[in-house]
Amino acid sequence: MATLGEDIIGSSALPAFFKVAGGNGIQAPDNRKGDALRTCVRSLSGFQKEALVSSARTGETWRLVSDEGPYLNGHDAACCPLAFLSVGMVASFMNEIMAYAKLKNVDIRKLKLTQDNYYTMKGSMPRRTMVGGAENIELLVEIDCDLEDDELNRFLTDATFASPLNGLMRGQLDSLFKLSKNGQELACEKATELDSALLPDPGDLFNGLEAQAGERNLLETVGPTPKKEVQGGTATGSSSLSDEQDRRLNIGAVAVLREDGIKEIQQMQYSPYGTSFRLLSSEDGRAPDANTLISAGIAFCFMTQFGRFVSMLKLDLPDYRITQDTHFSLGGASGGTGKPGEADPIETHVYLQTSEPDTTAQEMLDISEQTCFLHAFCRTDLKTKLKVIRV
Repeated sequence: MATLGEDIIGSSALPAFFKVAGGNGIQAPDNRKGDALRTCVRSLSGFQKEALVSSARTGETWRLVSDEGPYLNGHDAACCPLAFLSVGMVASFMNEIMAYAKLKNVDIRKLKLTQDNYYTMKGSMPRRTMVGGAENIELLVEIDCDLEDDELNRFLTDATFASPLNGLMRGQLDSLFKLSKNGQELACEKATELDSALLPDPGDLFNGLEAQAGERNLLETVGPTPKKEVQGGTATGSSSLSDEQDRRLNIGAVAVLREDGIKEIQQMQYSPYGTSFRLLSSEDGRAPDANTLISAGIAFCFMTQFGRFVSMLKLDLPDYRITQDTHFSLGGASGGTGKPGEADPIETHVYLQTSEPDTTAQEMLDISEQTCFLHAFCRTDLKTKLKVIRV
């Protein structure tokens, strides 16, 4: 099938990722746990999306873009939404491992993390029974240090628990929503309503973006992902647009720490099969920090579900945007709390432009939440399965 929409990302003179000069007016929410991030996302064309993410902790605003591959008839101009969470998650794990090592005076001479995230999509879109799911994470740690085996396993387990993302993994957090259609607020139907005022539509925030001076090559196409067998996985074009689905997704991330302290991470698109991208992450402003990548991933994934639902049902939705607030604790090691990471439920404000009736607008929200892999990630109690190899 032909690709959907125009390749706006590929034809833009702007770099895919950059720190926004002056922040462009986006304000992070009140910082109630340690870090609070506001992520504003708009649809560009087809499944291409643009996000602005502002952090209360860092004071920085990053511009990021996302696309999909042939499995959604996308242009493959940037990595998919799920890649952002995988990359941000493995970056967060590496942050805590290195910080914990410093606290415990552990000399880590070599470190490489290989992470696999798994998701499911089952059911019928025409019958409105399609549901997205999330499965436990697998983390392979290749390490050279002097800790004995039992000590090393405890060390790595404590470090992964210390990640702020631990707060979204452990327990079951139901996301909260506000909804508007054509500028008028609507009550949510099935989605849990957020008990606060609807935030202003973020559409104007995307105008006149300028990149702050710094690293310009923060996203790079590596090439086809090395193939591996994924039970229940899919590789065919348009597979994610099938009316009936029972498939399993596998997004990988391989992270190493460069000599300059920046984390270099290769995203692996195993199922649905696609292109591998290289991303960079840093907590000092040279590249997007882990919480920014995680927050963008959740917002991008939710936005994709709106596009997928209206494409499959041929509904009218020419323009749609969201503002999403995420709240994380500081890292147990990197932030010095000495506690497992914590997070509050995701808060999302949805802005739809559509000629469809109110009930259809409400259903767009409900089905998008129901099929979103990363909102499923939040409402599912998940564990990280560790495997350690000494190198």
